[in-house]
Amino acid sequence: MYWVFGLVVFALAQAPVSSLKKGECEVCVSVLDRFKETLTSEEASVPASIEKSFRKFCKALKMKENRFCYFLGGTADAATGILGEMSKPMSWGMPSDKICEKLRKKDKQICELTYEKQIDFATVDLKKLKVKDLKKILSGWDEGCDGCLEKSDFIKRIEELKPLHVRTEL
Repeated sequence: MYWVFGLVVFALAQAPVSSLKKGECEVCVSVLDRFKETLTSEEASVPASIEKSFRKFCKALKMKENRFCYFLGGTADAATGILGEMSKPMSWGMPSDKICEKLRKKDKQICELTYEKQIDFATVDLKKLKVKDLKKILSGWDEGCDGCLEKSDFIKRIEELKPLHVRTEL
């Protein structure tokens, strides 16, 4: 009898720990934290209200964050939906990182979404970046560069738009 108990304890000790490491599921945790801040106390306790608010919240999101909404079923074009897996634990007051752990078990793609490294515009030399990277900066700002043919054209456009899109710390 004791050997069965010992075997169960050993098996549980060997089970993989699925808690998130620092930096894992960064898009999921970030979006859920920001979303929680938009909820009223009445909305935050009702899963159906959470789901409705989440769909509305997702409409303004772009790129990786929009993809996260798509995976959960928060966008109009989503083929499947696991919003209930997010809304129920959220209504109980579960922290975002724990909700993301549960979501990862349903769809591992959710935690594979990561933010791209941010460029430090105070120290970066735009002339040393590739045109591809300059285009990526502009697309990240939802800006275009009509008539840009050379690298210098892209750099000039970024310099023009920098005051609108880059926050300078005092």
